Amino acid sequence: MQTAIGRFLKYLHVERNASELTVKSYREDLAALLEYLAESREGIAPRPSDVTPVELRGYVAALHEAGYAKTTIARRLASMRSFFRFGQREGWADTNPAKPLRNPRKSRTLPHFLSSDELGRLLQSPPGDSPMGLRDRAILETMYSAGLRVSELVGLNDSDLDFQAGVVRVRGKGKRERLSPVGSYATRALNRWLHVRQLNVREPSGAAAPVFVNKFGRRLTTRSVARMLEKYLRQTGLDSRTTPHSLRHSFATHLLDRGADIRSVQELLGHKSLVTTQIYTHVSTAGLREVYEKAHPRAHSTAQT
Repeated sequence: MQTAIGRFLKYLHVERNASELTVKSYREDLAALLEYLAESREGIAPRPSDVTPVELRGYVAALHEAGYAKTTIARRLASMRSFFRFGQREGWADTNPAKPLRNPRKSRTLPHFLSSDELGRLLQSPPGDSPMGLRDRAILETMYSAGLRVSELVGLNDSDLDFQAGVVRVRGKGKRERLSPVGSYATRALNRWLHVRQLNVREPSGAAAPVFVNKFGRRLTTRSVARMLEKYLRQTGLDSRTTPHSLRHSFATHLLDRGADIRSVQELLGHKSLVTTQIYTHVSTAGLREVYEKAHPRAHSTAQT
C-alpha cells in the first residue's frame, strides 16, 4: 500500500499539477490511514485491493472518538476517495471502498466580520508618512475593496492591475481567474504605495513583479500579512479574532446589507457554488429589516389602541 500511495502522490504532482501543500495534505491523510489499518491488522499493512468499507468505517469512527474536527474527517474521507478512485483507474483496486461512506454533517459557524465603523478605524490605522505604512494601508484597502483571499492578494502582480478599468485580475482557487473591481479608496492607496515603492524599495521587475513586497523587494507571504494585521488590531483595540479572511467576510456582508443580490456577490467572491455564498445571508439581516420598515405599509401602526 505504501507503494500505491507513492504512485498516487506522484500522479497528483505530475499529472494534476497539485501544489506542494495539497500533496502534503494527501500524504499526511493517507499515512494516518495506513497506520490505522496496519495496527488493526496486527502490524501487517494491507494491499489496497484488500481494504473494505467496514474497515474504513471503523477508521472514521476512531477519528470521531479521538475528537477530530468534522472538517478534518471530511478532508480525510475525500483523500481516501481520491486515492481509491486512482487505484480503480490504475487497475489495482476493483472498487472504491470509501465511496459508500458519508461525510459528517457540517456545523456551519457564522463568519466573523467587522462593522463599517470598525473597518474605517482599521483602514486608517497604518501611518500615511512611511513607505511600509502606505503599503499596509494599500493591502487592507485592496483586500476589503475587492473581497480578496489573502493568498490572492499576495499573488497579485503589477500586470494584474488595470487602474483605467478599475479592476484587478485575481487568480483564485482551482487556478480560476476573475476580474475584481476596486474602489476609489483602494485605487488611491495602491497608487501611493506604488509611487513610494519605486522610490524606497528595491523595485521588482518583469511581468510577474509582485505588487506587495517587503523592504528587500521580495513578495510578501500570507503569514506576513497576518502579522501585519495583528499589529493594527492591537493598536486599534479591535476584536483579536479578526483575520485577513475577516475582511473578505466583511466585504460580502456589507454588500448584502446594502442590497446587492447574492448572485453578484457570488461572482465577486469567485465562489464556484452559490451554497458557499449563502452563509452570508444569515449575518445580513440588519439591512433587510431596514428595507422592511421603510417599505411595508403595515410595518408601523399609527392607530390608537
